[in-house]
Amino acid sequence: MRLNFSHGDYAEHGQRIQNLRNVMSKTGKKAAILLDTKGPEIRTIKLEGGNDVSLKAGQTFTFTTDKSVIGNNEIVAVTYEGFTSDLAVGNTVLVDDGLIGMEVTAIEGNKVICKVLNNGDLGENKGVNLPGVSIALPALAEKDKQDLIFGCEQGVDFVAASFIRKRSDVVEIREHLKAHGGENIQIISKIENQEGLNNFDEILEASDGIMVARGDMGVEIPVEEVIFAQKMIIEKMYPRA
Repeated sequence: MRLNFSHGDYAEHGQRIQNLRNVMSKTGKKAAILLDTKGPEIRTIKLEGGNDVSLKAGQTFTFTTDKSVIGNNEIVAVTYEGFTSDLAVGNTVLVDDGLIGMEVTAIEGNKVICKVLNNGDLGENKGVNLPGVSIALPALAEKDKQDLIFGCEQGVDFVAASFIRKRSDVVEIREHLKAHGGENIQIISKIENQEGLNNFDEILEASDGIMVARGDMGVEIPVEEVIFAQKMIIEKMYPRA
């Protein structure tokens, strides 16, 4: 049973776990429990009135790390403080699962100035992807840490670790699990971006399993390349089978 920790609360997830175990007890059947982490992410913050804003191809749009900014059709704040440090002129910024594309034209202080590449509506709390950019987000957000502690207490069998980019991400998660009694929980690393593909060999060595997250990967790399990335991953998994 997969528990998606991007949604729901501990009471809800705990009830599902209990329901499954009740069924297993009655039927004598066994099933594993997988905790799917939300993972590190970048999101837009507030907009005026909470309303979506329309962006037009060719216009200038600015991202800022100043979280006090209330956004509009010219600027929005993002959750990641290292946004300006990781980006460079010419990089691509994708918003809302790639529905809006932008190109970085300048970086000034705590602001990233972009050219909008296509028309689209931008909303609050939308995901921001930086394809091809190595981001310095930690492997575990504070929510992930608490979720994994809950998983240890509940005795889950697997953790699907979202947005794994390098070996040290897996090591950090494993150490956190061990520190809270989850040393027997197996880690399935989700490969979702170019950095994860680039570092796949070291991620594979540190993981108990691999998941190809094609949806998110199709935002981070050209969609026509996803099948080739999947094939590469499967071929490298064969010797471990």
